[in-house]
Amino acid sequence: MPQIENQMLQLQVLRQDPEKVKERLTIKNFGEPELVDVIIALDDERKKTQLEFENNQSRVNSISKEIGGLMAKGQKDEAETKKQEVATLKSTLQPITEKLAVVEKQLHDELIKLPNLPSTLVPAGKTPADNEVVKEGGVKPTLMEGAVPHWDLIKNYDIVDFETGAKITGSGFALFKGKGAKLQRALIQYFLDFNTAAGYSEFHPPFMVNEASAYGTGQLPDKEGQMYHMEEDNFYMIPTSEVPITNIYRDEIVKEESLPIMMTAYSPCFRREAGSFGKDVRGLNRVHQFEKVELVQIVHPEKSYQVLDEMVAHVEKLLQSLELPYRILRLCGGDMSFASALTYDFEVYSAAQEKWLEVSSVTNFESFQSNRMKIRFKDENGKSQLVHTLNGSSLALPRIIACLLENNQQSDCINLPKVLHSYFGANSI
Repeated sequence: MPQIENQMLQLQVLRQDPEKVKERLTIKNFGEPELVDVIIALDDERKKTQLEFENNQSRVNSISKEIGGLMAKGQKDEAETKKQEVATLKSTLQPITEKLAVVEKQLHDELIKLPNLPSTLVPAGKTPADNEVVKEGGVKPTLMEGAVPHWDLIKNYDIVDFETGAKITGSGFALFKGKGAKLQRALIQYFLDFNTAAGYSEFHPPFMVNEASAYGTGQLPDKEGQMYHMEEDNFYMIPTSEVPITNIYRDEIVKEESLPIMMTAYSPCFRREAGSFGKDVRGLNRVHQFEKVELVQIVHPEKSYQVLDEMVAHVEKLLQSLELPYRILRLCGGDMSFASALTYDFEVYSAAQEKWLEVSSVTNFESFQSNRMKIRFKDENGKSQLVHTLNGSSLALPRIIACLLENNQQSDCINLPKVLHSYFGANSI
């Protein structure tokens, strides 16, 4: 379990201006602002207990030195009295140590309930309806008469099979086959090439992580029960490659001149999506396992918001290259993730469904993750500072595929955007 030292920065922020912290937590619709006062009180108790231990230990050390001097002078009776005093003091150390461990665990357990504080750029709001649309691009297509949604198209062209996926595993698992599998592979390769051309280094990470890794990026504690957990090994199936990729640098001091560190990775992603299935999430709109290419940056804290804008622009260019209509939203406090300081969502327009579907989130976590993972750098004065971490989807495949199929359907084929022709080996399905 992470130690309290990992969370000292968070404690400092709480203690400096607890009322401001409560105000920011309210923006994020956090329901327990009084937890800030509980944490400060526990930290006071921790400090008091720690001081009691240190004072008693210091007294033990001091008297032990006196005993040596008394023995050297032949004052054995006085030395024996001091020994009894030391024994009495030592007997108090173990209970104090035990009490300190209990208080530190209580403090840790309360601290991890607090989400990251939202940026001042985050708009107030409780639901996705309160998100701000900051930009819209591309052209919504006019579909032919008789156009159908992708769950009909995948059957007509025999490229995705949910029935067999359910037989193999269960509801919400898709079997891609033939040209459907090839399209998925083409998109993955194109996304990775697009990212590496922009300076991102490619990684292929493990698809399971340990508890420390899941805690470091903020997936644990898993308040919504979204992660698949293997109890015997205490491993978690990753919900995104952000988790293993960011943890590459856990417990490390990176060189300031190496910043920014730009990484990209493909992985399958596993999410329970409990209670999410129904008429509004048919077909590829929501599945338990899906493919995604991810971006992660580890940056100097002074540059993280500049980098956030650059990552948003990068994902926008990727969507433009796919010739899909899109919009960019700044998420309100109530729609943000636990670890986020500021998030932009990308949605593409599904013409057959006549709705917007989320395909990417680009997020600045500031120092929330790096504080948990102890990713630091030394500045020009030799002082250790926490880096800032960011990540973004580029892109999540299921809804991209759904929109490509729906928006480009013709009477006898499904056209593909030009950038995919060489990757797919054909202009259409």
